[in-house]
Amino acid sequence: MSTTAGPRLCVILGDQLSLNLSSLAACDAKQDIVLMMEVAEETRYVPHHWQKIVLIISAMRHFADELRAAGRRVDYIRLDDPDNTGSFASEIARAVRRHSATSLVITEAGEWRVAEAIRLCAEGLNIPLELCDDTRFIAKRAEFATWADGRKSLTMEYFYREMRRKTRLLMEGDAPVGEKWNFDHSNRERYDGAIAFPAMLDFAPSRHVEDVTVLVRNAIPDAFGDQAPFLWAVTRTDALRALDHFIAHGLPGFGTYQDAMTTASPFLFHSLLSPYLNIGLLEPMEVCRRAEAAYLAGDAPLNAVEGFIRQIIGWREFVRGVYWLKMPDYAATNALDAHRPLPWFYWSGETKMRCIATTVATIRRYGYAHHIQRLMVTGNFALLAGLAPAEVEEWYLAVFCDAFDWVELPNTHGMSLHADGGIVGTKPYIASGAYIDRMSDYCKGCTFDVKQKAGPSACPFNVLYWHFLLRHRERFATNRRMDMPMRTLARMDEARRHAIQHDGDRILAALDAGLDVPSPKAAQQRLL
Repeated sequence: MSTTAGPRLCVILGDQLSLNLSSLAACDAKQDIVLMMEVAEETRYVPHHWQKIVLIISAMRHFADELRAAGRRVDYIRLDDPDNTGSFASEIARAVRRHSATSLVITEAGEWRVAEAIRLCAEGLNIPLELCDDTRFIAKRAEFATWADGRKSLTMEYFYREMRRKTRLLMEGDAPVGEKWNFDHSNRERYDGAIAFPAMLDFAPSRHVEDVTVLVRNAIPDAFGDQAPFLWAVTRTDALRALDHFIAHGLPGFGTYQDAMTTASPFLFHSLLSPYLNIGLLEPMEVCRRAEAAYLAGDAPLNAVEGFIRQIIGWREFVRGVYWLKMPDYAATNALDAHRPLPWFYWSGETKMRCIATTVATIRRYGYAHHIQRLMVTGNFALLAGLAPAEVEEWYLAVFCDAFDWVELPNTHGMSLHADGGIVGTKPYIASGAYIDRMSDYCKGCTFDVKQKAGPSACPFNVLYWHFLLRHRERFATNRRMDMPMRTLARMDEARRHAIQHDGDRILAALDAGLDVPSPKAAQQRLL
């Protein structure tokens, strides 16, 4: 009778598709079992974009193939397996019994929700849980907590400088290349057509993509978003192709135009690499080193390379640090007491506001929008209109292919909605229609007039900007970064404030009634 102990069960999640994963390194390739699971509860806990589901499941299947080819023992549970319980915890329990596993080994989950599910599952099974650091990130959670300890405010810029020093990216000794840490002031130009934006890559659908497409159509027929075109890479090989394409064709123009928006292109010079970074097909340092190499070779300007690297080793690492430092209480905060339901046009795109209609159409088509479309169009409107944080956050988590709670929640809750009271951003990121007009061509041909500040024809962003400041003037009266708009508000006469209140109330009443913002024609008819 054999006395050999059973194998360990290495659980790999759908956002951990890296051969360099710490849990894989900790397990014996011949003895231990790799468990990967497609479960219904993960496809439905928010109404995910159709392409997000296809991307992740297809990439998981390809990764399982890679593991088998590398000699790993893989137990893979498919969504349509007849015995699939649809539950994350139940499938782990079944696998433990099936293999007589002695312990669970897992790289720490990216999401608090999943980490708790794994912990409770291990406790319920009375089986040891071996957690491995996620070495794909530059800063460990404890490292960020140490950096944050004792600080009055958490300023990303200072954390980013520490990450530059740690990684040595764009450094000359102890000084930053170009004698400045941040070239953001050079990255705010409207797209003027001076250089052509690159074509988007098109990947031929693999057999897994074809199979999963049929599966999702049958299993989740009501999934949000368009099914085609499906532009996403689902293997590391193709993700590296996407990286090559961006470095050669997108990075040179990325910096100058990274905040620009145009109806001529949904993405301009943006990389579209975030889904691959967030599910493990690419790793942050390899991407940043490629960008740095392009600068050193003279193939991309410093403002573009620094701005791109800052998004990855600065902002991406920073929001993950905030997430794990502040969860689980962080998600429940609502500093601005915002409770208005999410308007239906966030899902349908059926609104007379051309900027939002264009952005939502892009999201429905691709499962993606770049950071200014997210922050200064959909996020800006949500903040100005006082939309309930939980509803807005569910939408962001659902509709973007790169969205996972650790990155989506601080970006939306803190940066877009200021619902955390100033942890992520020291001021609310609000803007009137003038900003959107300056950075895009969205206002051209819109039903509303971006030059009008009041009245039925005025851009709703103009009206709601000042209405927001009126509603929250006491809160922001002492915020130094809000000095200019608050002084302007204080100088307004009573008649102007009354007009702002009236126009803003009219727009918000329409949203409360489940309607689009009132069009100029409808508003004028009511006045007759």
